[in-house]
Amino acid sequence: MTDNQPTPDRIMRLINGYWATGVLAAAATHSLFTHLENGVDTAAGLAARAEISERGAQTLLDGLVSVGLVELHEGRYRNLPDASTYLVEDTPVSLARFAKLKLRHMGALTGLADVVRAGGPVTDPVVEVANNPHWEEIVKAIAPQSVPAATVAVELLGLADAGEISILDVGGGSGIYSGTWLEANPAARATQIDWEPINAIARRLLDERGVGDRFTCVDGDFHTTGFGTAEHDVAVYSHIAHQEGPEANMEVFTRLRQALKPGGTLVVCDYVVDDDRSGPAFPLIFASEMLLKSKQGSTWRQADYREWLLKAGFENVAFYSAPPGTLVIAR
Repeated sequence: MTDNQPTPDRIMRLINGYWATGVLAAAATHSLFTHLENGVDTAAGLAARAEISERGAQTLLDGLVSVGLVELHEGRYRNLPDASTYLVEDTPVSLARFAKLKLRHMGALTGLADVVRAGGPVTDPVVEVANNPHWEEIVKAIAPQSVPAATVAVELLGLADAGEISILDVGGGSGIYSGTWLEANPAARATQIDWEPINAIARRLLDERGVGDRFTCVDGDFHTTGFGTAEHDVAVYSHIAHQEGPEANMEVFTRLRQALKPGGTLVVCDYVVDDDRSGPAFPLIFASEMLLKSKQGSTWRQADYREWLLKAGFENVAFYSAPPGTLVIAR
């Protein structure tokens, strides 16, 4: 083959992409990224520290080099910057828990062809229910994804100097937005609406951050629980719109507009795609998970959010990058 002819290498990597998920998740399970960050740099050393076989350690290292998370230099291994930032345990942005969680989700993909034919789940989705016993793990695993957006929003909204404001977090999960914003503004107070088991997790996490005394929870389904009228300065609706259909999002945005005081601000964060659906890459492929797991969800375009929010009564809508998501600020 000449240089300008295609080769099967990229296609083979995509066909076997589940190997990358498996290697990453296994490495996270055995804390390999953390051990590498702490200076363990050989297969034998990692095997001893992680209490795994040396053959297993070497296989994981080979795989991590292959996917570009670890590099080998003069016989020594070390994390590359992405792994150092996002896969070392016990940091605010660590995705190590999430990597382990996704390993168990891989089996569901075997049904994607049938789901594509049907246009939605072929069995009743059971993840989004109040009594899911896995909330403790799931809520903690997905929280770090919102840290960049919550931090960017502090600057965009000037929250640190906003004084005695009231924050409403609808479907707030771990309370990551409330926790971040209450730390930035010691005069602010926040209310979260979510199911009782999830709110219990959020209360514990915000108590650990030292801001629990300014954090209130309302137990219930946000589809049917009232938001109040003209009570809040800022509202947040993060990573929920992708699991809802257009009519449901419009309805929630309208209620959120009514819950805000005059001049109030709504913060939406989600995986938003370009209007022509040409990118970004992650939101585009995430739409397949919504097809697999939700009856009406998808990754929606900027144009969709703008239309819904303007119809809901907001006058100005702006978009800001906050990888892996996009912040939508509506006033």
